[in-house]
Amino acid sequence: MTNEAIPGSWRAALEPALALPQSRALGGWLRAEEEAGKVIYPPRGTRLAALEHTPLDAVKVVILGQDPYHGPGQAHGLSFSVPQGIRPPPSLVNIFKELESDLGIPHPSHGNLESWAKQGVLLLNNTLTVEAHQAGSHAGKGWDAITDAAVRAVALRDEPSVFILWGSHAQNKAKRIPAIAASGRHLVIASPHPSPLSAYRGFFGSKPFSQSNAFLESHGRGAIDWAL
Repeated sequence: MTNEAIPGSWRAALEPALALPQSRALGGWLRAEEEAGKVIYPPRGTRLAALEHTPLDAVKVVILGQDPYHGPGQAHGLSFSVPQGIRPPPSLVNIFKELESDLGIPHPSHGNLESWAKQGVLLLNNTLTVEAHQAGSHAGKGWDAITDAAVRAVALRDEPSVFILWGSHAQNKAKRIPAIAASGRHLVIASPHPSPLSAYRGFFGSKPFSQSNAFLESHGRGAIDWAL
């Protein structure tokens, strides 16, 4: 796949997907793209950050993104998140607006969501790399099977979890994984994407943060501290 090691807690769940031809070819394709002079985000060493920060047995909430931010310095391996010092993109600004409306948490001073990830929020993009300034450029190159396997592994666990599906892309990914709904253990929160193009169609007012915490607490898993 890639030169980056799969974190131990995820290895067994992802091994079948990693053995697929498209997954095995992915690392070589990425190297060839970089050798051709293309800039790939996020940088090497951070592409599996979602899995590193949130071990499989610690996952409480899954927030699915599409692909990494494609501007300089933005992507660091967590969906919707940017490093401290980088201006939050419009979708993240809208997430913070809903967070304030939902839980009364003031707009944070930065857009780094690592503290969520360390509490059990799996911030996973469907595709884990992208060419600079080319949104969606690495879709269909081999990441889908790997990230599908990660989401499926969460859905198959006995512990109830929350799946937050913002937009049709995340919702379609979830449809490929029947285990999410089949078990009846999990809470699925689906709404339009927080993008400025769609947030006013039902993302605002959807209260995903309070819904997640109410569900987690009712199942003895403990609430997420969404404040940054």
